[in-house]
Amino acid sequence: MIANSEVFLDTNILLYAALGRDHAGHRWARAREIVLTEDYCTSGQVLAEFYNNATRKGATPLTPDKAREWVRIVAMKPCQPVTPEVVLAGIDHARRYQISDWDGAIIAAAERLGARVLYSEGLSHGQTYGSVRVENPFLPA
Repeated sequence: MIANSEVFLDTNILLYAALGRDHAGHRWARAREIVLTEDYCTSGQVLAEFYNNATRKGATPLTPDKAREWVRIVAMKPCQPVTPEVVLAGIDHARRYQISDWDGAIIAAAERLGARVLYSEGLSHGQTYGSVRVENPFLPA
Protein backbone atom coordinates (compact mmCIF):
# COMPACT_ATOMS: atom_id res chain seq x y z
CA MET A 1 0.00 0.00 0.00
CA ILE A 2 1.38 3.43 -0.94
CA ALA A 3 0.14 6.59 0.72
CA ASN A 4 -0.51 9.91 -0.97
CA SER A 5 1.34 11.46 1.92
CA GLU A 6 4.98 11.80 2.76
CA VAL A 7 4.16 12.44 6.45
CA PHE A 8 3.24 9.79 9.03
CA LEU A 9 1.78 10.89 12.39
CA ASP A 10 2.82 9.34 15.69
CA THR A 11 0.27 9.06 18.50
CA ASN A 12 1.17 12.20 20.46
CA ILE A 13 0.43 14.50 17.52
CA LEU A 14 -3.16 13.23 17.48
CA LEU A 15 -3.43 13.35 21.26
CA TYR A 16 -2.32 16.97 21.45
CA ALA A 17 -4.77 17.95 18.71
CA ALA A 18 -7.68 16.12 20.31
CA LEU A 19 -7.14 16.88 23.99
CA GLY A 20 -6.70 20.60 23.53
CA ARG A 21 -4.86 23.42 25.23
CA ASP A 22 -5.02 22.14 28.80
CA HIS A 23 -3.27 18.89 27.99
CA ALA A 24 -0.90 20.01 25.24
CA GLY A 25 -0.04 23.59 26.16
CA HIS A 26 1.79 25.27 23.29
CA ARG A 27 1.78 22.04 21.28
CA TRP A 28 -1.98 22.12 20.85
CA ALA A 29 -2.06 24.80 18.14
CA ARG A 30 0.68 23.19 16.04
CA ALA A 31 -0.83 19.70 16.41
CA ARG A 32 -4.26 21.01 15.44
CA GLU A 33 -2.76 22.75 12.40
CA ILE A 34 -1.06 19.51 11.31
CA VAL A 35 -4.23 17.43 11.67
CA LEU A 36 -6.41 19.99 9.89
CA THR A 37 -4.12 21.05 7.04
CA GLU A 38 -1.48 18.42 6.25
CA ASP A 39 -1.84 15.37 4.09
CA TYR A 40 -0.74 12.55 6.40
CA CYS A 41 -1.02 8.85 7.03
CA THR A 42 -0.96 6.70 10.14
CA SER A 43 -1.45 3.11 11.32
CA GLY A 44 -3.86 0.88 13.19
CA GLN A 45 -1.34 0.76 16.04
CA VAL A 46 -1.31 4.57 16.32
CA LEU A 47 -5.12 4.70 16.27
CA ALA A 48 -5.37 2.09 19.05
CA GLU A 49 -2.75 3.91 21.15
CA PHE A 50 -4.59 7.18 20.54
CA TYR A 51 -7.94 5.79 21.70
CA ASN A 52 -6.43 4.20 24.80
CA ASN A 53 -4.59 7.36 25.86
CA ALA A 54 -7.25 9.89 24.80
CA THR A 55 -9.86 8.27 27.03
CA ARG A 56 -7.52 8.11 30.05
CA LYS A 57 -5.08 11.05 29.98
CA GLY A 58 -5.25 14.71 30.79
CA ALA A 59 -7.40 16.71 33.14
CA THR A 60 -10.37 16.11 30.84
CA PRO A 61 -9.99 12.93 28.79
CA LEU A 62 -12.20 12.43 25.77
CA THR A 63 -15.36 10.42 26.17
CA PRO A 64 -15.17 7.00 24.53
CA ASP A 65 -17.64 8.20 21.86
CA LYS A 66 -15.64 11.33 21.05
CA ALA A 67 -12.34 9.37 20.93
CA ARG A 68 -13.99 6.80 18.65
CA GLU A 69 -15.11 9.60 16.34
CA TRP A 70 -11.53 10.92 16.14
CA VAL A 71 -10.35 7.41 15.23
CA ARG A 72 -13.05 7.09 12.57
CA ILE A 73 -12.12 10.41 10.96
CA VAL A 74 -8.34 9.94 11.10
CA ALA A 75 -8.76 6.41 9.69
CA MET A 76 -10.12 7.97 6.48
CA LYS A 77 -6.51 8.89 5.71
CA PRO A 78 -4.15 6.16 4.50
CA CYS A 79 -3.82 3.77 7.44
CA GLN A 80 -1.42 0.82 7.64
CA PRO A 81 -2.97 -2.21 9.34
CA VAL A 82 -0.98 -4.14 11.90
CA THR A 83 0.17 -7.19 9.97
CA PRO A 84 2.72 -9.90 10.77
CA GLU A 85 5.07 -8.29 8.23
CA VAL A 86 4.85 -4.89 9.97
CA VAL A 87 5.41 -6.50 13.38
CA LEU A 88 8.46 -8.41 12.14
CA ALA A 89 9.92 -5.34 10.41
CA GLY A 90 9.25 -3.38 13.62
CA ILE A 91 11.17 -5.94 15.67
CA ASP A 92 14.06 -5.66 13.22
CA HIS A 93 14.05 -1.85 13.51
CA ALA A 94 13.87 -2.05 17.30
CA ARG A 95 16.89 -4.35 17.44
CA ARG A 96 18.89 -2.40 14.88
CA TYR A 97 18.27 1.06 16.36
CA GLN A 98 17.90 0.09 20.06
CA ILE A 99 14.37 1.49 20.29
CA SER A 100 11.11 0.03 21.62
CA ASP A 101 9.23 -2.59 19.63
CA TRP A 102 6.30 -0.15 19.47
CA ASP A 103 8.45 2.58 17.91
CA GLY A 104 9.97 0.04 15.54
CA ALA A 105 6.50 -0.97 14.37
CA ILE A 106 5.56 2.68 13.79
CA ILE A 107 8.64 3.12 11.61
CA ALA A 108 7.79 -0.09 9.74
CA ALA A 109 4.22 1.12 9.14
CA ALA A 110 5.47 4.50 7.88
CA GLU A 111 7.83 2.72 5.48
CA ARG A 112 5.05 0.42 4.29
CA LEU A 113 2.93 3.45 3.38
CA GLY A 114 5.82 5.16 1.61
CA ALA A 115 6.05 8.05 4.09
CA ARG A 116 9.44 9.77 4.16
CA VAL A 117 8.87 11.79 7.34
CA LEU A 118 7.57 10.65 10.73
CA TYR A 119 6.26 13.43 12.98
CA SER A 120 7.16 12.28 16.48
CA GLU A 121 8.21 13.65 19.82
CA GLY A 122 9.43 10.33 21.17
CA LEU A 123 12.16 9.53 18.65
CA SER A 124 15.36 11.43 17.88
CA HIS A 125 14.68 14.56 15.81
CA GLY A 126 16.58 14.49 12.53
CA GLN A 127 17.50 10.80 12.74
CA THR A 128 16.76 8.51 9.84
CA TYR A 129 15.47 5.05 10.71
CA GLY A 130 15.41 2.88 7.61
CA SER A 131 13.88 5.08 4.92
CA VAL A 132 12.03 7.37 7.36
CA ARG A 133 13.38 10.63 8.85
CA VAL A 134 11.98 11.78 12.19
CA GLU A 135 10.89 15.39 12.66
CA ASN A 136 9.64 16.84 15.92
CA PRO A 137 7.13 19.42 14.67
CA PHE A 138 7.16 21.24 18.01
CA LEU A 139 10.81 22.31 17.94
CA PRO A 140 11.48 25.96 17.04
CA ALA A 141 12.17 26.46 13.34
